Amino acid sequence: MTADQFRHLALGLPEAAEGAHMGHPDFRVRGKIFATLWPDDGWGMVKLAPREQRAFCSADPRVFRPVDGGWGRRGATRVALRHARIGTLRRALLAAWRTVAPKRLVRDLETL
Repeated sequence: MTADQFRHLALGLPEAAEGAHMGHPDFRVRGKIFATLWPDDGWGMVKLAPREQRAFCSADPRVFRPVDGGWGRRGATRVALRHARIGTLRRALLAAWRTVAPKRLVRDLETL
């Protein structure tokens, strides 16, 4: 997985837009961050619900692990790009997008 693939997958979600946060690219839906990318360091972050974070981290610990500290306890999850597969990352980004997207937008996506 490359940083460009991560970016492409994130921007493929409904109403996703790229911005910047703390000097790094981030991905937002209606102004709320659902993912961040550290391309020079080879990793990204997805903002998951804690239950989803546990599931992704248990299923593939080489790819997913909680961010250190309080952010990690609230669902911020590191993604090791070099080990990530496109299908798995797509599912994680969609889960992250759903955590911050307005409920109506999520419902609209589910009806497609």
